[in-house]
Parts: sequence; C-alpha cells; structure tokens
Amino acid sequence: MPILQNTFVHHVHFWLKNKADKDKLIEGLNILLPIPHIRDIHIGVPADTNRDVIDRSYDVSLLILFDTPEAQEAYQIDPTHVIFAEEYAKPLCSKVVVSDSVNI
Repeated sequence: MPILQNTFVHHVHFWLKNKADKDKLIEGLNILLPIPHIRDIHIGVPADTNRDVIDRSYDVSLLILFDTPEAQEAYQIDPTHVIFAEEYAKPLCSKVVVSDSVNI
C-alpha cells in the first residue's frame, strides 16, 4: 500500500449546539468543495463502530488533504472558508477540535 507523500492533513471535529442543525452544518461544509487549495476532502459523521478507543461524541467531521502547509494556510484565509467559519461553524457549534499533521 503506498504511503501518502507531500501531504498536509487537516482534520476537524464539530460538536453542535443543537443536533437539529446537522444538515445546516453539512450544507456549510459543502461550500468548501470548490476551494482550489484542497487536494481531497471528506465530510463525515461518526461511523457505527464501538471500541474503547473510539470517540463518537462529535457530530460531523471534516478531513482535508493539502499538498503543502502553504496550501493549508491559503485555505484558512480563502473567502469561502472565512464564510464557513463565520456563518456556519461559529454560530452552530459548541466545540471544534482541529488536528493538523504532516508527513514524517
């Protein structure tokens, strides 16, 4: 199996203030799709897996792969990302946890 090279991984977990807003948050995440700095993107919800090490407490997740740290930095200031953060994530979420990683 090939190992991903030259990859910056940006993984975000969202906890909603109101569970009824899940579709609205997913709608917001979908506006990110055309951002040109993104190599690959996955929008998901917790899988039905139940092991002691699995945290299923979040409501929605976002996983984005970038070619470089600079591409991720450009994504952060992209106007569409700013709209998502201000109009969807901040008003709808009680908690957001980001994990960024780079190749070793």
